[in-house]
Amino acid sequence: MEALDYSIFPERTVVYTDFWTRFAAAFIDGLIIIVLSFVVKLILSDVALSENYSLRLFSNIILGWIYNALQESGPKMATVGKRAMEIKVTGQDGERITFGQATGRHFGKIISTLILFIGYFMMLWDERRQTLHDKMAGTLVVLR
Repeated sequence: MEALDYSIFPERTVVYTDFWTRFAAAFIDGLIIIVLSFVVKLILSDVALSENYSLRLFSNIILGWIYNALQESGPKMATVGKRAMEIKVTGQDGERITFGQATGRHFGKIISTLILFIGYFMMLWDERRQTLHDKMAGTLVVLR
């Protein structure tokens, strides 16, 4: 059996996602999480979730984490917002990330935010347009 000559296939070009595309995807995901949060609040209203700020905050944190981590580590490698903007999250090798990486990336966004959003703006001068939380998790955000 003859080996395939892979040199005839053009190398795939990786296009890193720009700031505004990522912003739009995050905006869409934010709207979805607000709706999901409202639904969870309605379902759990018997638990006095609406009167307990700590419990509501905790449920929103868990909801955001599960929403992001499951989708970014899933087969589509993107949240609904990212799919709408035709982008995906990959590992450094271009492969699907693990649930652990997606979790680290999600909670790394807290650090990117706490330092006056500088963690997000880092992508503006980074060669591969990585934010701080992308660097922490070893991920890239690229066009599909």
